[in-house]
Amino acid sequence: MISADGTVIAYQRFGGDGPPLILITAALCDRTAVGALAGQLAPALPSIAYDRRGRGDSGDLGAWTVRREIDDLAALIDGAGGSAAVYGHSSGAALALHAAAAGLPITKLILHEPPFTPAQDGQDQRERQAAEERAGREQADTIRALLAQDRRAEAVAAFLAPTGMPQQMVEQMSNDPVVQAVAHTLPHDPFDVVSASSRGGATPAEQAEAVSVPTLLLCGGDSFPWMIETGAQLAAAMPDGRHHVMPGQPHVAAPQVLAPVLTGFLLSG
Repeated sequence: MISADGTVIAYQRFGGDGPPLILITAALCDRTAVGALAGQLAPALPSIAYDRRGRGDSGDLGAWTVRREIDDLAALIDGAGGSAAVYGHSSGAALALHAAAAGLPITKLILHEPPFTPAQDGQDQRERQAAEERAGREQADTIRALLAQDRRAEAVAAFLAPTGMPQQMVEQMSNDPVVQAVAHTLPHDPFDVVSASSRGGATPAEQAEAVSVPTLLLCGGDSFPWMIETGAQLAAAMPDGRHHVMPGQPHVAAPQVLAPVLTGFLLSG
């Protein structure tokens, strides 16, 4: 597909004919990350996996913005027939929420563990967002400096280590050539795409309130408790939101567990 600014967006379609589910990947992923999920969905549910701009076989013209990533998704939806369901994982879920709030013709929305910090009772949300924004900018600046020196493994580690991921896994991913190949996108995703500034200063719940399409907030039972709480809060804020926890699943759920949940939601009335 050709996006609004002329960037070529590479995609792969799975399953048969009919309205597809478009799969948005998380940070450090190209379309191969959701290939197993797409295979599990077919043939009951057609799906489209794509390389987000700057990753895999997709191009990246001009300066990166959230708006251009939304335009990329809009081009895919248009090519798929004018409307589609959308699934996003982690920071890909934050992008999917941006797209739905921007009014793209999304029929149903699945947000799988968007990485927003949950609201706390009595806490000033604007003040908390400002503090998180500053911390995110500092971390992104550190990563940009490492990337400018072509220290991709260290840039990946600088992103992963603060998440609480086990050190052995951090080292494994940091030295993975596939992961390193997309490391240059880290300053944008997840930092920019989840930032308050990308929402015009709105909280995630305030952005979610503007999304009226049926939405499933999906979490793994063995994931970080704060992500489960975020999912519950966003579902409560949405006009047609529901929250589902998959028992025993971590942040990256097993495709054979995830696929039936997606299919059940998308094929229901």
